[in-house]
Amino acid sequence: MTLARTRTASGPRDRRRLQRLTLTSSITGAVVVAVDGSVLTVVQPVMQRELHASFAQIQWTSTAYLIAVASLLVFAGRLGDRFGHRRVFTVGALGFAAASAAVGLAGSAVLVIGLRVLQGVFGALLQPATLGMLRAAYPSDRLAMPIALRTSAIGLAVAAGPLVGGVLAVQLGWRSVFFLSVVPALAVGLLVLLVRTPEAGTGAAAVRETGAPGVRTPERERTEDARGGLGLPGACLFAVCLGSLVHALVELPGTGWTAPTTLAVLAAAAAGAAFVVHERRAASRFVPPGVLRSVPLTASLAVLVSASAALFGTLFLGTYLLQHVLGLDPFRSALRMVPLAAVMVLGAPVSAVLQRRFGHRRTAVAGMALLALGILLTSRLDGQSTAVATSLAFLVVGAGFCPVMVTATAVVVREAPLGTEGVAGGLQQTAMNVGPALGLALVTMLMGVAAPGAGPGSAGGPEFTEAMGTALAVLAVPAALGALMALRLPGRTDGGRRPAA
Repeated sequence: MTLARTRTASGPRDRRRLQRLTLTSSITGAVVVAVDGSVLTVVQPVMQRELHASFAQIQWTSTAYLIAVASLLVFAGRLGDRFGHRRVFTVGALGFAAASAAVGLAGSAVLVIGLRVLQGVFGALLQPATLGMLRAAYPSDRLAMPIALRTSAIGLAVAAGPLVGGVLAVQLGWRSVFFLSVVPALAVGLLVLLVRTPEAGTGAAAVRETGAPGVRTPERERTEDARGGLGLPGACLFAVCLGSLVHALVELPGTGWTAPTTLAVLAAAAAGAAFVVHERRAASRFVPPGVLRSVPLTASLAVLVSASAALFGTLFLGTYLLQHVLGLDPFRSALRMVPLAAVMVLGAPVSAVLQRRFGHRRTAVAGMALLALGILLTSRLDGQSTAVATSLAFLVVGAGFCPVMVTATAVVVREAPLGTEGVAGGLQQTAMNVGPALGLALVTMLMGVAAPGAGPGSAGGPEFTEAMGTALAVLAVPAALGALMALRLPGRTDGGRRPAA
C-alpha cells in the first residue's frame, strides 16, 4: 500500500515535469526551424547577387530543403513512434546545427542547395517530434493552448529572425545569418540527450493504463500502420514525384518543352503512379489508412497546403518587392514585415479561444478569406508604396494565416488515431512543407513567363514589378480554394473525442 501511495503521489509530479520539458523542447525545436526559414527569406536577394545565381537557383535554396523535409517527415514520425520521439529529436537537432553551420560556409549556389537538402533531412527528424511529444504528454482536450503557445513562439521567431538576420546581413554578410540556429539547436539537442526524462510516449501510455472511462486499451489504439514498417519506399517515391514536378514548373518558362523538362514531367508522372500503387499494396503506407478515412483530417491537411503555399509564395516575392523595387536593405525590409510576425505572436492564443467559441470551420474559413485579402493587397504594392501600405498588407496576411495554422493543426493532432502521434505530426509538417514548395515553384514559373531572365541585376524594373503583381494575385487563388476546403472541418470542438483507429 505504501508503494501504491508513492506511485500515486509521484505520478502527477512526473507528468507535470514531462509536460514542462516537452513543451520547452517542442517550442525550441520549432523556433530553430522557424528562425532558419525566416532568415533565409530576408537574405535571398543578397545571396543571389553575391553568388551570381539565377532567380530559379535562389528558389531552389528554399525548395530543395522543403522537398527533403516533406518527403521524410512521415518516415521520421514513424521513427519517433517506434524508437522514441526524444531520441529522434536529439539526432535531428544536433544534425540540423551541423548542417546550418555548413551552409554558412558554402561558397556556391550549387553547394548551398546540396547542403540545404542535408539540412532538410535533419529538419525532418526534428519537426514531427515536436508535435508528437506534445500529443503524448497532454490530454487531447488540453492540446489547444500548448499548440497555440508553440505557434506564438514560431511567430516570435519569424519576427525576430529577419530583424536579427537583417542586421547581420548588413554588418557581416549573408553567411552569418545561418549560424543563428547553431547554438540553440545544439543546446536543445544536448539538453534532451543528457536530461533523463521518460519518453514522450510513456506519458500517454500511463494515461491509457489507468482504465479511465472512454479510454481505449493499447491493443485498440495501435493501428495497422503503427505495427508495420517505416514506409521509406513511399517516402522516396514521394520525393522523386515532388522534386520532378517542382523542377518542371521552374524550368518550363525558360527552356520550354526540351528533353530535360519533358523527362522531369515523365519522372513526376511515373513516380506519382508508382506511389499510388505502393500505397494501395504496401503494408506500411506513407499516408496511414486512418487518415484517408477521416474527412476532417484530410481537409485540414489540404487547408495547410493551400495556406502555406499562398503565404510563402507571398513572402518570397514580397522580399524582392521590398529590396529590389523599393530599394530597402535587408534590415529595413525586415522592419516592414514585422506586423506579419507580430500578429501571429499575438493572434495564436486568440485563435485558440476563437476555436472553442466559433468552432474550427468558421475560424479557418474566416482566416483563409483574410489571407486571400492580404495577398491581393500585397499584389497592389509598387515602387511608390508607403511604409504604412506595405506593413498593412503584411499584417492582413499574417492575421489570416495565424488562425488557419492554429485551427488546422489542432484538427490534425486531435483527429489522428492514438498510437500514431509522431505520424500525425509528420503529416502536419509535410503539408506545411509541400505547400511552400509548390507555392515557390508556382511564383517562379509565373515570374519566368512574365519576366524571363530575371537575374542578379535585372529585378526592380517596371516589367519585373508588374510580373510580381500578377504572380501575387494568382496566389490568392489557392487561398480561396483553401477556404472552400475549410468548410469540411468540424463545426465545433467535441471535447476531445477521437476517431476509432
